[in-house]
Amino acid sequence: MTQGIRVAPTLACLLPSDRPMVVAPNDATDVTVEPFGADRAAVHGPDGRVSWAHLGPNRRLPNGRSVVEVVVDGWRFELELEDDARGTLRERASRTADATASTGPVEVRAAIPGRVAAVAVVAGDEIEAGSTLLVVEAMKMQNELRAPRAGRVERVAVGPGDTIELGDVLAVIA
Repeated sequence: MTQGIRVAPTLACLLPSDRPMVVAPNDATDVTVEPFGADRAAVHGPDGRVSWAHLGPNRRLPNGRSVVEVVVDGWRFELELEDDARGTLRERASRTADATASTGPVEVRAAIPGRVAAVAVVAGDEIEAGSTLLVVEAMKMQNELRAPRAGRVERVAVGPGDTIELGDVLAVIA
């Protein structure tokens, strides 16, 4: 049986290593994985039970992540892993609980240089967290910039066709 599993950032960032790590650290049913040689690991379940895992070859994906096959007690899983630098960057770019609870104006800044392809909001619009604010085209790819929290658009500092640089203020949400 094959199951796709998204691995918690702590596991993804630490594999391979020589120290135990916790899978899904915010889950009440924490599982610890302890490397044991090149292709084996001990999996310590929440009930204290230890299972042996056999690790298959590591396959590199085009998006920079890797996939490794793991067999635990006859169950086959494919784990998607990412390196520490990529995991740290993804965590920094992700919206946190604090961002949705904050008050006061929030400046949405350019994370990459490029050209504004489209603007989806105007000053005065009420928006929800995750709403599309604008689309930036960079390196022949379009990237949607989304609202980090709910609020009212106080100002839109760019328009379609404008060239932007890293760190430029694009919009302000009050």
